[in-house]
Amino acid sequence: MQIPTLEEIRALHREHAPTREALDLVYTHCEIVCGIAEQLLARTGLDLDPDLLRAGSLLHDIGVYRLYGADGRLDRPDYVRHGVLGHELLRDEGFPEALCRFCSRHTGMGISRDDVRRQNLPLPVADYVAESGEERLVMYADKFHSKTEPPTFVTAASYAARVRRFGDDKVAAFALMGERFGAPDLDPFVTAYGHAVV
Repeated sequence: MQIPTLEEIRALHREHAPTREALDLVYTHCEIVCGIAEQLLARTGLDLDPDLLRAGSLLHDIGVYRLYGADGRLDRPDYVRHGVLGHELLRDEGFPEALCRFCSRHTGMGISRDDVRRQNLPLPVADYVAESGEERLVMYADKFHSKTEPPTFVTAASYAARVRRFGDDKVAAFALMGERFGAPDLDPFVTAYGHAVV
């Protein structure tokens, strides 16, 4: 599989970002998630493809750009769609399915077809659940940074409290990932990016 270079990934972000502010928000988040994922991979020594992990991390949120309106505002009520939109965007750009899946498989602790039906989500009824080790690690690393206004780093305890509203099964899934991958050291990222920790 041909994995895009960092410059090709940056160019794709620049091409699809509707504004400089959107690019800064989304690409910076993707860089942070990539850094966290690489830190955790180095600590665990798991046999995962570091190049695929890096590309998946840097592309996982590219669908967010498709949620910006002509007024430059993000459509927050439909935010849950950003993963599916990113999957479509990368597929339309000719990327392999293994890369497209990072977009549609990272939201929350995974979205099952039962979640789509029960919560009446604006998504095609399907399972959007991470399967490969690389997909799981990107999904997990993503939980430690939020694109809120202003952006923040998120502790494991804070994320567990947030995800509880979606069910105890989501809390349990997050705890299992924590056992597998460990908790990241957020201090270097806080120093580098200056975002607060919640």
